Amino acid sequence: MPGMYEDYFPIVWKVATFAAEGVYSLTVNYKHQFALIKPQVQNGRIVDATTAVEINVGQTTTLTKAGHVFHFSTPEAGLPGALKAINDTGERQEIAVGTTNLEMPVILPHKFTPKLRAYITPAYQEDDILRAAIHTPPIWERDLTALNQSTTWNITWDPSGRYAIAEA
Repeated sequence: MPGMYEDYFPIVWKVATFAAEGVYSLTVNYKHQFALIKPQVQNGRIVDATTAVEINVGQTTTLTKAGHVFHFSTPEAGLPGALKAINDTGERQEIAVGTTNLEMPVILPHKFTPKLRAYITPAYQEDDILRAAIHTPPIWERDLTALNQSTTWNITWDPSGRYAIAEA
């Protein structure tokens, strides 16, 4: 995708650690409601949002700054098929696109299909900003908009060393 890791930076959303043996579980919730976020970044990790606003495709909002306080305007009708944020602060600002129930945003390009990917790697922590592609290929990928409202998946490992994720 043009601009990935230059203009757009994904965020590590969830990290789960499982022991080599036993039964473990992880519950993940996703709500398909976009939000624009003015992230607060420390040491390459998003630690908080200074302000946020729920926004739908086809709406526009404006980011302003009064003193040290940032604010997004109430979204209004905008370009069909696009989310638009106007930076009216007078300075370059980082603006993230995410969903309202994620603890941290995922920074995305304007044409977005929400994908959920699973990787087996010890290299990342939750909320890390990805400055380059993950070197391990995903073991699983799904379009979040195509998933049922509630789904259960099992991750398995076979003796040959392969991991797999399948719907339960």
